Amino acid sequence: MTRYDIRRLNLGLALGLLALPLQAQQNDATHWVSDSLTTYVRSGPTDGYRIVGTLTAGEPVMRLETSGNYSRVQNADGNTVWILSGELQDAPSAQVRVPELEQQVAELSAELEGINEQWESRTAAQREALETREARIADLEARNQALDAESEQSLQTIRQLQARLDTQEEDLLMRYFMYGGGVAGAGLLVGLIVPHLPRRKSKRDRWF
Repeated sequence: MTRYDIRRLNLGLALGLLALPLQAQQNDATHWVSDSLTTYVRSGPTDGYRIVGTLTAGEPVMRLETSGNYSRVQNADGNTVWILSGELQDAPSAQVRVPELEQQVAELSAELEGINEQWESRTAAQREALETREARIADLEARNQALDAESEQSLQTIRQLQARLDTQEEDLLMRYFMYGGGVAGAGLLVGLIVPHLPRRKSKRDRWF
């Protein structure tokens, strides 16, 4: 490094110290490097300090103090550097949240699968019960139709038997009428003939 570079660095350091006095605010809260970038870090709290490395987006760091727009942070390896405060965030980074979210998604998926299996089991049981009821109803309807057919056939048989019985009663009445008429006619004929028959004289025996 040349003498000119050293003077330039010292000048930048002096200007930074004058323009942005250090705010010795101790803050040991955990922060995370912004997910949106991989940021450069410096050896001091101004743009005049040299870049000494980078921090990966989502990397957790401990903020130690702030000075103007910069914060001094310590990473997991114990290194302390300065980073723009706007490139820190209070919420855990996606790098940390993604595994947790994936675990939650896996748990919710398993729970949903269990609910789905229970629902399918209940639905299958209800479907089976419904099919059994439908089969029972169909069987009862078939038996009812069969009984209706038998009842109709029985009614037809009864009508036929009743018709035959009525016919037989009419024939029997006709026979009774004919028989009675014949008897009455024969009696009338006899009543007409008998008075006209010759009478026989009776003989009396005499004893002396």
